[in-house]
Formats: sequence, C-alpha cells, structure tokens
Amino acid sequence: MSRKTLPVAAPRSAPALTLQLVAPELWDRTVAQFDDICREQLEVFAKAHRPGAQYDPVLFWLGGELVGGVLMAIEPLPLRLGRRAMAASGPMQPRSDRPDRMDVYRAMIDALVAEYAVKRGFLFSVQPRAAVCAFNAEYDHLVHRGFSPGREREPTEHYLVDLGLSDDERRASLVPTWRSELRSSERAGLSFEEAPASRFAEFAALRERMPEGERPDHHSGYDAMPALLALDNERLRPELFFVRHLGEVIAGAIVFKAGDRAVYLHGASSDKALPLRAGYFMQWNIIRWLRDRTTARWYDLGGAGGSSGLRQFKAGLVGEAGAIQPAPPEASYAVRWLPRAANALFGRSIAGD
Repeated sequence: MSRKTLPVAAPRSAPALTLQLVAPELWDRTVAQFDDICREQLEVFAKAHRPGAQYDPVLFWLGGELVGGVLMAIEPLPLRLGRRAMAASGPMQPRSDRPDRMDVYRAMIDALVAEYAVKRGFLFSVQPRAAVCAFNAEYDHLVHRGFSPGREREPTEHYLVDLGLSDDERRASLVPTWRSELRSSERAGLSFEEAPASRFAEFAALRERMPEGERPDHHSGYDAMPALLALDNERLRPELFFVRHLGEVIAGAIVFKAGDRAVYLHGASSDKALPLRAGYFMQWNIIRWLRDRTTARWYDLGGAGGSSGLRQFKAGLVGEAGAIQPAPPEASYAVRWLPRAANALFGRSIAGD
C-alpha cells in the first residue's frame, strides 16, 4: 500500500494531506473506530447495496497521523458521458471533536477534487450527513468551493435524539402525548430484549407480514442487512432488538450503533404492536441501551417518509433536548464538459441512494 501526495490547491488554513488507497479487506477494519463511521461508508454495505459500482477505499494522513477516510463509489454516467465518483456521508474523520476539523475537511475535499475531478475527469459528488445544528458547515463549504447543489428533492428531515440524558431528564423532555403513550406501553406487560444476529430470519418473517406499503424499498438498504449482520466486527455489526408480549415477538428493530451517531435502520411489527404501543416501548429502551452500552452521542431516527403520524411520533421522541435537521442535497463538481453536461441533464436521476 503506497502513499502519494496530491497537488492540492488548498487555502492557507488547510493542512497538506497525503492520500492512501488501501486494500478493500483492510478498509472496514481501519475505519471501525472513526467517530464519523456510518453504514454507507462500509464496504460490506456498499457492495451489497450497490453491487454494480467500483470502490476506492481512501485514507488521509497528516504526517504520521490518520485524520480521515472515504469510500468512493465509482459508477458510469448515463449515455456514456463519463464516470461519477460519489462520497456518500463522507469523507469521515476519526475524531468528531477535533479542533481543526473543518480545516481537515476542506483539505480532504481539495484532495478528492484533485484526484477525481481534475486528474481522472470524473463528476465528483458528495452527500454530507445531516448536521445536528441549523448550520451545516460541510455543505456550506462545498457550495462556496464551487460545487453545484443537487436539484430540489422532497425534504428529508433527520430526527436526532440526544443520548446524554438520564431517564428522568428524557421523560421530562418528551412531549406530553409521547410520555402518556410510553406509560401505557409500560403497563401493557411488554418485554424488551437484545437479540443475536442469528435471529434475523425472525425479524424478516415479522417484516414480511407487514402491509406492503409499510415495508422499506430498495433505497432503504434493507437488501444489505444480511451482509452487515454477518460482520465479525462487533462494533460495526448492527444490533437487533425485539419486543415481546405474552411470550410472542410483536416488534423488532435493527440499529447501527458504531461511532458517535447511532442510526435506526429498519423496523418490523405485527398487528398486535400498535394497540399495545410497542413502538414507544421499543424506542425508549433502545435509547437507554445505546446510552449505557455505546459511545454514541446521538441517535438518528431517520426521516418520516411523508407520514404525518410517523413525523409526530419521531418529533415527540426527540423532544426538547434533541434536534430535527434536514438532510442537505447532494453537491457535485466537474472540470470537464461531458460530466458537467451529464450533471446538468441527469442530476436528479443519478443522485445517490
């Protein structure tokens, strides 16, 4: 594995980085301890979810210190107009509290522009993560760096739960209706359990009994769950949870728990779950489990998919202490006219999942 220093046209405040392409089998293991780690940046997830793409696992070094990484997905553009290199929820950094975090981010973006847009002539696209505050510094930098914002899509809000609260503090932060529903669920005789990955078939069977409109589609990444749950790395392997009533499993959830932001991936339930308020009971106990068993600072409930009921449920759980922030649009950069034309013509249809 060789390192090469790229000709990065960086601002004065941006450090000079060295870029390293690593062997695919080393990627997930190397970035497992990153604070910014997410499922989209795991090769095992990416290959299962988007098997037609090629992947470049890239690390960034500042002297002898590993300061970042990104898994670049490379795919052809429509009509053979070139290729696109996509950074989904990246680039990442090992430490989310690094004082010069944005300087490092700017330098990583400059290095990727030099490699993929300038040297290789690709359309280079970045999908930043939703911020936990109103200002998304990463997306703001991309726009000022000359990236073209993606076409408008339906807004996707991320519901972010603060995991740093005690049980009493969290109950106080809940909206009154959510708190009332939680009390009802706690009187219903429900039980919560952490389950091994080997019980995924049980979750899948529960999901199959749900109405078709309530199941996640291809873009949800559900097709990659078997590969993720088969990971040997306990930190990266998602957690599986179930709720029982009178011995019967009536609800389940899959949660990504690595890094400083845990993410609710998928849920399933039987028709008995709703009247027993099993969703309230399950999410309350997932939050307590994440707080006590992981290093995560936030729990991302994802979006609401246009459902007013789901929006009300998630907003009530976020409560006064959490945050509701939009996912920024994708941003793209090209220096050659063919990929620029492809982005102008097909920007929405080639947007990342």
